[in-house]
Amino acid sequence: MKLEERIFSIKTDKEFEEISLEVFDYQFKNNEVYKEFCSYLKKNPANVHSVYDIPFLPIEFFKSKRIFCGNNTEQQIFTSSGTIGSSTSKHFVKDISVYEKSFRKGFELFYGKPSEYVILALLPSYLERSGSSLIYMVEDLIKQSNNTNSGFYLYELDKLAEILDNLDKKGQKTLLIGVSFALLDLTEKHQFQLKNTIVMETGGMKGRRKELIREELHRILCDGFGTQQIHSEYGMTELLSQGYSSGKGIFKTVPWLKILIRDTNDALSFLPNGKSGGVNIIDLANIHSCSFIATQDLGKVYNDNTFEILGRFDNADIRGCNLLVM
Repeated sequence: MKLEERIFSIKTDKEFEEISLEVFDYQFKNNEVYKEFCSYLKKNPANVHSVYDIPFLPIEFFKSKRIFCGNNTEQQIFTSSGTIGSSTSKHFVKDISVYEKSFRKGFELFYGKPSEYVILALLPSYLERSGSSLIYMVEDLIKQSNNTNSGFYLYELDKLAEILDNLDKKGQKTLLIGVSFALLDLTEKHQFQLKNTIVMETGGMKGRRKELIREELHRILCDGFGTQQIHSEYGMTELLSQGYSSGKGIFKTVPWLKILIRDTNDALSFLPNGKSGGVNIIDLANIHSCSFIATQDLGKVYNDNTFEILGRFDNADIRGCNLLVM
C-alpha cells in the first residue's frame, strides 16, 4: 500500500509513529527548505527515532518560502486571509486529491455522510477573496450534500433565516457553518429555536467586530440560535486536515493528525498532557509540503487526546480560521 493510502488507514498510535517517521524521511529528502531547517538543528533520519525527535518547522516559513516536496508544479495554492499590512501564508498543494480525501474522510468520522445534511455556509470574508482552503472544502461538502437548499449565503441573512427555520421545523438535519462575525450578525437580526441544526463557527472576527473570548461568543450564539452547544472547526491554510469540537471548544482530531504541546521557554522540549504551551501539529495529510509545524497558537492536550486552543502568542498575527482568545 502506498504511503498516502496508509496515512488514511491509521488506527493505532504505533501506526501513527511509524508513518510519521516515514513521512519525515520523505520530506527531509525531498523538501529543500525543510531539509535546510533540520540540518541547522543537526537532525536527520539517522538520529530521529520518535515523533519527539522530529523538528517542527515554524509556521511563519509558509509566508516567505515555498514549502514543497520535489520540483513538480503544484495543483493548487491556498492562501491565508491575513490582516491589513500583514503578509499571507501560501500552501502549495502538489496533489489536491489528498486534501479532498482528508476533509471528506474527516467530516464523515465526526458527522457522517454530507448527503445526510443540508449544508448552509455563511462565510462572507472567505468568499470575497480567492485561494481559501475552507471555501474549497465547504464547496465540496455542499456538492456532496446533493440538496437544492445547500449553498453559500453571502449577505442574504433574511433568506438564510427563512430557510434555516423551515428546514429545522421539518426535522431536516442541517449544518450551518459560518465565520463568527457573520453568525453574530444573523442572530442580531433573527432569533431561532433550532432543534435539528448544528451551528459551527470557524472563528475570527476578520476585523469586523471586537474579538470575544470563546465562552462569551458561544453563549451569545447559543442564545441566538436556541441551541445547547456551538460546534467549532479548527483548521488553517497551512494544514490539510481539521479538528472538530462539538461544544465548549474541546477539539478532537482525525487519526492522521496529532497535537503536541511545546514548552514556550524551550521550543525543542515538550510538555505533558494538561500543561499549557505552544501548539505543534503533525498533519500527515501534508505529505507533499511539511507535516511537522510549530504554530503560534497556545493550547493544551488532555489525557483522552482531545485538545483546547487557549489563545495566541502576543507577537503572532491574528490569522484566519483561528479564534483569538484574549
